[in-house]
Amino acid sequence: MEERKDRIVVRKENGVAWLTINRPDVLNACDLDTLRDFQVALKDFESDSSVRCIVITGAGRAFCAGADLQSLINRRGEGKLSISDDLRYGFNPIISKIRSIEKPVIAMINGVAAGAGMGIAFACDLRIMSESARFVEAFAKVGLVPDSGSTFFMTRLLGLTRAMELAFTGEGIDAKECERLGIVNKVVRREDLETETRKLAEKLARGPRSIGLSKRALNRALSLDLDGALEYEAYLQEIAGRTHDFEEGINSFIGKREPNFEGK
Repeated sequence: MEERKDRIVVRKENGVAWLTINRPDVLNACDLDTLRDFQVALKDFESDSSVRCIVITGAGRAFCAGADLQSLINRRGEGKLSISDDLRYGFNPIISKIRSIEKPVIAMINGVAAGAGMGIAFACDLRIMSESARFVEAFAKVGLVPDSGSTFFMTRLLGLTRAMELAFTGEGIDAKECERLGIVNKVVRREDLETETRKLAEKLARGPRSIGLSKRALNRALSLDLDGALEYEAYLQEIAGRTHDFEEGINSFIGKREPNFEGK
């Protein structure tokens, strides 16, 4: 099933929802309307029980170039620009939803991911990258501060020293370096990107509900000490132990067969 909108393309198949930012003429830079459509799509995926994995990508030769600077310039000239409001009501809800939704989210990075686009890619749970793609922390080049979760994720994925370098210089990281640093799960040829992403996404879509609970645990662990993490694991394990998928997992183990998880 495919739904076309001006700025976002949504497709659902085999338990996977594919969200494509569809503004290739501006390297998928996001204006306010695009961000609103993006938010609506994520909320739909969250409530749709048939969706068990999400893939985010961009149309054409870019993943996402971040904020639409021409839109910012136009609204600045009209005296209608508040960058903080653009973040609070535009990009930030997207980053928060990607992290909180109890379904795995994969970034299929087909080209440059710059500025807030890099933030979106870093917010995703897993990243598969074309060998021709790159991340660019572009904020310094226009006199701005990294946003859309970039300061949070860069320090954790890259370490403080490299994060400082990117924030100060506005430079980028190519796919080979991303793979070496371990900030992407896989780098593949451009022509293999969708196939490899689909393979992983459909595998996760067949997985148990505990994947979403594991995501909660790992996110929470970022702000907990060891004792807190141990207690939260015990809390979530109690939930997982009461699911249909746990029963199926046990029965398939006893029956020496592959489990048929339903995400319940």
